[in-house]
Amino acid sequence: MIMKKITFLRWFVCAILFCSFSTVSADDLPLVYGVENTGAAYPAPDYTTLENAPSIIPLPDPFMWANTDPRQWMNETLYPNGSARSTDFADWSRRRAEIVHQIQHYEIGEKPAVKREDVTASWDAENNTLTVVVENGERTLTITSRITIPEGSTAPYPAVIGMNSGTGSLPAALFSSRGIAQIAFSHNQVTTYSGHSNEDPFYRLYPQFNVDNHGQYAAWAWGVSRIIDGLEIVRDELPIDMQHIAVTGCSYAGKMALFAGALDERVALTIPQESGGGGVAAWRVSETLGGVENLGATSHEWFKEGMFAYSGTNTAKLPHDHHALAALVAPRALLVYGNPDYTWLADQSGHVSILAAKEVWKTWDIEDRVGYYIERGRAHCAFPENIHYTLECFLDRFLLGRDVETNISESEFENVDHNRWISWWGNTPPEMGAPPGGDYESFWAEAERLVTPTQGNGWTVLDDDEEASNGKYIVELGQNGSSDQPLNSAPGPEGCIVFPFTVTQQESFFIYARLRCKDADDDSFWVKVDNGNFGMINGLATGDVWTWKNLVNAPLTPGEHSVTIGYRENGGKVDKLCITNSPYAPEGKGEDDPLPNPVIAIFDGYSLGYSYPNPAVDNATLSFSIPRKSLVTIRLIDTKGTEIKILKKAEYPEGKHSIEIDLGEIAPGVYFYQIQAGPYNEAKKLIVTG
Repeated sequence: MIMKKITFLRWFVCAILFCSFSTVSADDLPLVYGVENTGAAYPAPDYTTLENAPSIIPLPDPFMWANTDPRQWMNETLYPNGSARSTDFADWSRRRAEIVHQIQHYEIGEKPAVKREDVTASWDAENNTLTVVVENGERTLTITSRITIPEGSTAPYPAVIGMNSGTGSLPAALFSSRGIAQIAFSHNQVTTYSGHSNEDPFYRLYPQFNVDNHGQYAAWAWGVSRIIDGLEIVRDELPIDMQHIAVTGCSYAGKMALFAGALDERVALTIPQESGGGGVAAWRVSETLGGVENLGATSHEWFKEGMFAYSGTNTAKLPHDHHALAALVAPRALLVYGNPDYTWLADQSGHVSILAAKEVWKTWDIEDRVGYYIERGRAHCAFPENIHYTLECFLDRFLLGRDVETNISESEFENVDHNRWISWWGNTPPEMGAPPGGDYESFWAEAERLVTPTQGNGWTVLDDDEEASNGKYIVELGQNGSSDQPLNSAPGPEGCIVFPFTVTQQESFFIYARLRCKDADDDSFWVKVDNGNFGMINGLATGDVWTWKNLVNAPLTPGEHSVTIGYRENGGKVDKLCITNSPYAPEGKGEDDPLPNPVIAIFDGYSLGYSYPNPAVDNATLSFSIPRKSLVTIRLIDTKGTEIKILKKAEYPEGKHSIEIDLGEIAPGVYFYQIQAGPYNEAKKLIVTG
């Protein structure tokens, strides 16, 4: 085998050949480039610390320059003549470079540039093996790739680089039958999947990087680029068509393929299959879904450790999102696969993200270079025959140059409104569009109101903090791992508080709590939605200040629901709850609880029974008990706390009482009946059907 290096002159000619385009019409926009990064010469933008970053709830505008304040981009004094953003294709290389810098800085770490003279390569035709050696001073890293050339194919060969195998998880026959060479990227030769360390080859080659300040996706994308370097070097012996290279992979390797294609402009076609959170799915959108791979739940090996400070509500402080990662492929071709049978993949988020990214291609009238197929009905990473056509179209056009239709856009989430995430681009300040059902729905409850004679005996109500909403809050009484209540199981119903609410929209709802949990010994709770299983929510330490924390997200359908919170570690304080489908976290003390005069911790002898029947038509019977002679007022109020009618107001003696109430003039709907007697105040739900 003869090792050789590509000459600088030859590389420069290649770059000029592929990068010189004189027009920006849709027909002439490049399908691929001759260099790894056309924007390599542009400097990095300014980076903002987490504390100083603005919270941008919708998806960031991919055309807005990085050093623009999105909240002020329409300010003509700050940004005259529309200088805050540009949709001119001539500016895309510079804007693309900014996004690349941001993704590396905030998420994956640096993908180091490599001088071409530091790469050698050889082709062993007998063993069908490409060997690439990268030097960094006295250190070296070697990558070997087995390459399959289909029998009867014609040089130069279009090629696909598959993560782990020659075609990833896609059927090899679809490539072989088209004469497409198959190149396997063995990623453990760069850094080891599921068990990386500073002894991995990449981190030995670049000792300035380590498992704490760097993520594997930067290293793996770097490895794919070095294979492409090697193909360029040996193409006299192995004539790969450098204008027609694809990358593909599935699941974690789908993310790998996306990063590889996004960060190397020599890739003509990028095919991420079921890439999930951290792939095509947008972090912000995933944060509104339940049970998915959001930013806080993805692997700490794949991404740099510093990224995880942006989990939860801090996700909105990232200056970019993964629709922008997908858009880095533009104007080249991108084909995305999802599989909604696997909730973890966050395919609703992927659907919104790819449609947002597609706006970049649409701006230049080349949206037919983007395709997506997000449908269920197959095993994870399987690729049944009935969907082969989706891939065949893109292979034929973008690897073989055939004139075929590539408008592939099939998704079970077509009714999900992605426009609300992007409608502000070029139009307004960064405000989130309203949900399809209309205005946002929010439900508020003072925590102390949820402690009643029959629930919440694992909590006590205190009124010694003027910073608490309404001056009162509740505190956990649960023992830290006592024999009566071990930490690994939730308390019984009597130890929980329950907040019932009714939604009218099919949306994902956030469950927020205003908490004061000083440290790691009092910052966990058990939480469940409706009749689901309890989940242990930990790591909620707020220091000695009241802070809104997102406990869980839940996709809900119209109707009645409830959230139940049980104690786990004693000392955790809860001031208020908010359940909302708004992407904006509550601020300050939040809005008023619609049910006035929360119950105080004096229950001896007081109780309010359930109404019968419920739902009711014209009449209902209510029962209550009072320990002494009292003036009793029973009101009917709506879900916003507005008084509809005083049902009863009279003095009653000590004891149990049962009264009939007239609902004949009450419009159908969801209400609460509320009793006030002496220090006692409680409310329960009543549905009137009319």
